[in-house]
Amino acid sequence: MQTIYDWVTVAFFAGLVVLLLQRSIGPEESQDSMYHYIAPALGCAVTNWLGNNGYDIFAVLVFVAALAYTWYFLKPFARA
Repeated sequence: MQTIYDWVTVAFFAGLVVLLLQRSIGPEESQDSMYHYIAPALGCAVTNWLGNNGYDIFAVLVFVAALAYTWYFLKPFARA
């Protein structure tokens, strides 16, 4: 892990994994599907690739889109 893109995308992906695991063992039936997590996970991969290859503006835009998708559809802070 050599660039900031490596660190940021791995940290965000780890947060997605924690969110998925937390919701999969929760007492109530989760409305999330595994398919809901594909877009932000792919966003992490694309962000990392773009950033490591010098496309900084596009990398930031894709990462912001992945954050927005996660915030809007997965609502990580809406459930207790």
